[in-house]
Amino acid sequence: MSAPVAISCRVTEIRDELFHRRHAVRVRTGPQVLTSERSPTRPIQGRRRTESTQSASAFPGGCEVSVFVSPASSASPASPASSVSSRTASVDALRWPDVATLPRAIRLRTAADERRVWHAVGRLPLRVLLAGGDPIGRGGPLMEVHDPHAFFRRVASGGLTGFGESYMAGEWDAHDLVGVLSVFAEHAATLVPRPRGRRRGVLSPRRPAGHRTYALPYDPPYDPPGELMALFLDETLSYSSALFRGFPAEQHLLAAAQHRKIDRLLDLAGVGAGTQLLEIGTGWGELAIRAALRGARVLTVTLSRQQQELARRRVHEAGLEHRVTVLLRDYRKVLGRYDAIVSVEMIEALGEEHWPQYFMTLDRLLAPGGRVALQTKTMPHDRLPASRTTYAWTRKYISPGGQLPSNEAIEQIVTGCTALRPAERAGFGPHYAETLRLWRERFTQRAADVEAFGFDETTRRMWTFHLAGSEAGFRSGALDVQQVLLTKTKTAP
Repeated sequence: MSAPVAISCRVTEIRDELFHRRHAVRVRTGPQVLTSERSPTRPIQGRRRTESTQSASAFPGGCEVSVFVSPASSASPASPASSVSSRTASVDALRWPDVATLPRAIRLRTAADERRVWHAVGRLPLRVLLAGGDPIGRGGPLMEVHDPHAFFRRVASGGLTGFGESYMAGEWDAHDLVGVLSVFAEHAATLVPRPRGRRRGVLSPRRPAGHRTYALPYDPPYDPPGELMALFLDETLSYSSALFRGFPAEQHLLAAAQHRKIDRLLDLAGVGAGTQLLEIGTGWGELAIRAALRGARVLTVTLSRQQQELARRRVHEAGLEHRVTVLLRDYRKVLGRYDAIVSVEMIEALGEEHWPQYFMTLDRLLAPGGRVALQTKTMPHDRLPASRTTYAWTRKYISPGGQLPSNEAIEQIVTGCTALRPAERAGFGPHYAETLRLWRERFTQRAADVEAFGFDETTRRMWTFHLAGSEAGFRSGALDVQQVLLTKTKTAP
């Protein structure tokens, strides 16, 4: 380890020690847990917060690793909204302020921006049908723009975020929504180029200074409404990629594919009878239950009260309370040593500033000779700079503060800041695409139930866009999902 990395990692270790002294929670290895009377600190994962500029050569967590390319300076804040489109009369302006109103624009500038947007879109293998006209374009999936004026204003002002908000507003549609979004995902490198000074792609405006995520009807990503999720998840309630035997996947095989994913992670971690297992991120409890059925003693921690309550109920119904403890707890406040640690699609919800601390916490909690099995969504390493400086629709509406890592970023942090070492990695992006397709089809089929539960049309279109856009990302190869094994030698401190 180089001197700067060692010194910087030591700074983080000292800070973590002070954190634990302030918020100490005594935990025995295994499911029997003793807690102090001090109430937990407010969770940081997934919270809406003000974004700040950060160094490209040092993570704010304290681990200095050369991973990212330096971003250019931030742009000025976006113009405030000033008008409505023909499609937004029924949109709740308090809940969806940037969907209900259009961004303010100067007529001449709007016309110029429209030409720039049209030039960018015109290079894509896509057909576009503007209201009252004929389809134009190079062929490919058809995108129908019902309100061209509103669409171009949003995209010119908000880029890809405005593109998504225009869909939420009902200003455009596509019969093959995944196909349309796949075209944009496949050509992201030209639409959202790597930052170079003040020059940026027309679809990639920067995050406004002092950005704060708008209030949603729930607190993502930890507390999406359970009744909404249950409309498209299978009986395992697993909100992560499944692992199928073959394609195309079928609805009745989804639960078995989720179990196959879980079992492979438990196998990677070496979980069996007597294993002291820590799970970071409970979800709805399926992984903890399957680990307990192997004879493991499981401590699983979550920041979602509703997930804790449902997971506890499911553990009780399975008769496994003696093997599984479900705690509402910040993972950083867990003490003890564990034979194995598993965590499913947790890293991407934390935000990159917390990655070093996350892996250093895994290192602290893992016993010598132990194994960590992770599942995480990833993106190409060369797209990280653009993704972290782009005001992305997903970050605004689905996962505030979240950031997908790359394989290289994970490996450099792990080797630079911990005694853990990458031992195995397997990608299965096409399986996530199929998982998302099945979820999207279920969600579409149950549109009436979405309305019956009290969710408005904007919410329905938001989730449709999210599921279709995620599927497009995995089908195009712009995104991947990995299962990663990290090991710790028996001689490690």
